[in-house]
Amino acid sequence: MSAEENRKTKPAEQGLEGEAQAQAQAAGAPPAEAPQERLERLAADNAGLQDQLLRKTAEFENFRKRMFREREEGVRYANAMLLGDIIPVIDDFERALQSATDSRDFASFHSGVEMIERQLVSVLERNWGLKRFSPKSGPDGEKFDPEKHEAIAVEDTAAAGEPVVLENYQKGYYLHDRILRPAKVKVSRSAQDATNGKKE
Repeated sequence: MSAEENRKTKPAEQGLEGEAQAQAQAAGAPPAEAPQERLERLAADNAGLQDQLLRKTAEFENFRKRMFREREEGVRYANAMLLGDIIPVIDDFERALQSATDSRDFASFHSGVEMIERQLVSVLERNWGLKRFSPKSGPDGEKFDPEKHEAIAVEDTAAAGEPVVLENYQKGYYLHDRILRPAKVKVSRSAQDATNGKKE
């Protein structure tokens, strides 16, 4: 393209650009910014966004600290209701001990302690889901279940079959439907199993 043709084309292009800008302004589009103005606007936008980020970061940090503090307090005071239920039982123990000191009546003291024990167990069952269990024992005792029973003694018996609970040493506890502490028991073992175990 010659220099003369180039000169003729440029005003035409400029005219087209000017016409496009005029049409854009007529359509409601903002006028084109000068580079310096655009740079200043972007710098201001950036500063605003940085300020927002700092504020949000500070808010989140405060929220995190508050949640941590509330969780610590929740753990620290989680047993407040349980202890509130136990305090009256402690009061009853103190009264029973004071009564025994004053009267020296063992029968009354024994009866009072039994009543307090029943009260404590009742409160824990009713309000906290703690339940005691004592497996059926004897020659026809409950089948040994390692989930529920802890065998701390074994007795050889003539009867064959699976081990059963022969004697209870300590009661077990459920917390709702989960074993909190197994019952400590003596279990049976058939003489044949005992002999086989020795041979091995």
